[in-house]
Amino acid sequence: MIKIIVAGFNGSMGQKAVHLVNNTEDFKLVGVYSPLVRDLQPASYDLPKDVQVFNDFSAINIEADVWIDFSTPKAVFENTKFALGHHIRPVVGTSGLTDQQVEDLKAYAKTQHMAGLIVPNFGISAVLLMKFAKEAAKYFPEAEIIEMHHADKTDAPSGTALSTAKQISEAREPQAADNKKFDETLPGARGGNYKGIRIHSVRLPGYVAHEQVLFGSEGEALTIRQDSFTRDSFMKGVEIAVKKVGSLTELVVGLENVLS
Repeated sequence: MIKIIVAGFNGSMGQKAVHLVNNTEDFKLVGVYSPLVRDLQPASYDLPKDVQVFNDFSAINIEADVWIDFSTPKAVFENTKFALGHHIRPVVGTSGLTDQQVEDLKAYAKTQHMAGLIVPNFGISAVLLMKFAKEAAKYFPEAEIIEMHHADKTDAPSGTALSTAKQISEAREPQAADNKKFDETLPGARGGNYKGIRIHSVRLPGYVAHEQVLFGSEGEALTIRQDSFTRDSFMKGVEIAVKKVGSLTELVVGLENVLS
């Protein structure tokens, strides 16, 4: 039985995670955490009576194996550090961690002899998109990314788009910061720039999570696209991550590290 704490349990993804844990045979929800809640009664959130509700790190004193994090970009770093420091393996689905914060967490995990998983996207289609994009980048080095999310997503670009850009950058020859100079009559029209890869972020109601990677070459083009139409589609990836995180020996980034 894997004992689990869900951070950010009162958000849309947190609620899906709670439902997953409560309906998976080998999972046991032992606690939920959000600094935004004041009522600490589990019945107030339709939780089993033996689940403890926390709104402060200092009150968390229960035994747990995995910390599922669907909190906020501002909270995720300290949340993950808390989990590692208390020997709870984090499975982090919250985006917004900077490269330096990820490196700091990896180093901290080593000092704690702990492991965990940071997942830019739990969707199997998104994991495959990143894998295919990295392969395509060997042959189509010129690429741009368009990511589209729901209007409530607070960070841009998405963690998935940044992860895709990093993998493309690793697979292709080093590029100049920008291959061409553009005259932007409207500042920002060309999107963000990650090592010469332009990233465009869309935030609109009606969308959930979608990404396109566009490759261009002389006389031809390639587009790779994935669509997540419901948040339920991410839960299979969360289940896999929770079951497999115990096999890791360090803090790693990417669901592909536990897919067999």
